[in-house]
Amino acid sequence: MDMRGAIAGGDPLLEPGQALDRLAAWKGRIDQLAADTKTMSDRLGDLRVTASDEHRMVEVTLDSQGALLDIRLGRRIQQVEPEMVARAIMSTVREARQRIAGQAEEIISSTVGTGTPAARAIAAQVGEQLRDDRVEDGGAQGAERDRW
Repeated sequence: MDMRGAIAGGDPLLEPGQALDRLAAWKGRIDQLAADTKTMSDRLGDLRVTASDEHRMVEVTLDSQGALLDIRLGRRIQQVEPEMVARAIMSTVREARQRIAGQAEEIISSTVGTGTPAARAIAAQVGEQLRDDRVEDGGAQGAERDRW
């Protein structure tokens, strides 16, 4: 049997020099993927979004995970019912989360791309986490209202 014949994938056996070249190319792709992944992680870690409601009563700032970093309330909240302020806060947080999801997907696409199953899984997980319409309040909203 000829040792230079086909192997399982149909590729001829490589000469030692060709094998080294393939390994070097593979290592280069892995190194580039690692660098791209670090860039993606750094950019996602730095991501912040600030959003305001349409009446400028509420301004929220969220991080890349959708966690509330800051909330600012305008003077107009003193002129409206507390329930309206609560709805403005919740809808503004949801809007900010939507914007973060879009920006995170852009970061993922521009750094690691969307051509691999891993990249698609990351993008899907980020989008699912941030686009969830339920803004976590621990169920305390009703309990707080009932206590007052």
